[in-house]
Amino acid sequence: MEKNSKIYQAYVNILKEELLPAMGCTEPIALAYAGAYARKILGALPDKVVIDVSGSIIKNVKSVIVPNTGDMRGLDIAAAAGIVAGNPDKKLEVIAVVSPSQIEKIKDFAKNVPITINHVENGFMFDMMVTLFKGESYAKVRIVNNHTNIVLVEKDGNKLVNKGTSLDKSKFTDRSVLNMHDIWDFINTLDVEDVKPILEPQIKYNMAIAERGIHDNFGANVGKTILAAFGNSVENRARAMAAAGSDARMNGCEEPVIINSGSGNQGITVSVPIVVYAKELKVSEDKLYRALALGNLTSIHEKTPIGVLSAYCGAVSAGAGAGAGIAYLCGGGYEGVVTTVSNALAVVSGMICDGAGSSCAGKIAASVEAGIIGYKMYGKGQAYKGHDGILGGDIEETIANVGRLAKEGMETTNNKILEIMVG
Repeated sequence: MEKNSKIYQAYVNILKEELLPAMGCTEPIALAYAGAYARKILGALPDKVVIDVSGSIIKNVKSVIVPNTGDMRGLDIAAAAGIVAGNPDKKLEVIAVVSPSQIEKIKDFAKNVPITINHVENGFMFDMMVTLFKGESYAKVRIVNNHTNIVLVEKDGNKLVNKGTSLDKSKFTDRSVLNMHDIWDFINTLDVEDVKPILEPQIKYNMAIAERGIHDNFGANVGKTILAAFGNSVENRARAMAAAGSDARMNGCEEPVIINSGSGNQGITVSVPIVVYAKELKVSEDKLYRALALGNLTSIHEKTPIGVLSAYCGAVSAGAGAGAGIAYLCGGGYEGVVTTVSNALAVVSGMICDGAGSSCAGKIAASVEAGIIGYKMYGKGQAYKGHDGILGGDIEETIANVGRLAKEGMETTNNKILEIMVG
């Protein structure tokens, strides 16, 4: 692939747009961002707060600890943290810097200021609006379809921003250019210097939070359990380190991560196993970066037809992406990579997302294992056959089929999960 070609530049831009820093689970952080932005517009601490959110936001905020809040959780806490201590200019790192005194103010605010939470369904899986009141004055901020896509800013009846509810696609590179054949061409002709500034932070941040999860106590300690129960092989380390990163992230660790497809867990899942394998195999830095580019782009390609939130667990796409990167590191060619992805998707595509929480670590471990087994099957000349179940005749048809399953087929599943979770 020529470096000056449109597809090459598009792939570099997609990595830039997707691999962003965030601290904490991205849905509560987006809510904190909306709160911080609204507080900035209001110009004062409010005396009343109203939060309107879609079911998928409730599902993904309900159970996770909001970082820098003293181990508190919930939609009210996420919004309060942004309102009291957030810096909206930092977007998904909005509450990355919070002092001990501010934590006490967050607690006091959440306890003493009325915060009303309304479940609304306006046709968007990702939909949140925070309205702050101070006496007769108010400020309103709405985010739709993407964690930082502010579509409405209103103060005292004046619409300062009013973009409708569609995602402004002019801000993003067209994801329809993604396909496995061109991704493979890209990573093999890549000038690594073009992606090194994007991928270096992913290695640094995501491995750091994985190490925290392995060495400290967070959540259900899935990562530590895997190593204790199954040993220290590279396969187990890959699963355990990725799970440990989620253990930490879902349970209040203040370490930032580099996200993929809007999710920190997906960013951890696709990158950490590749780095673990690269260290084990002692590959060059150049090969590591190519493997990470392959894994990240594969995961984004899989996730694009699904959308940012779904009843389909995003770790599945990221685990298959990690499998693609591992296949490349182990010497697999194009057929090895796409067979690995197909094998992984054939097994774990039924995994549900019942909200962000401690169980995400176990789902990540299972998804990474599916990617690893998918490659080992290929190495033994084994593969699930095309048109077996949801598999298509080739990798692109399979990815499209999984997208239909997740976006269309699991819509009612998402409603039922929410009903079970919140009654």
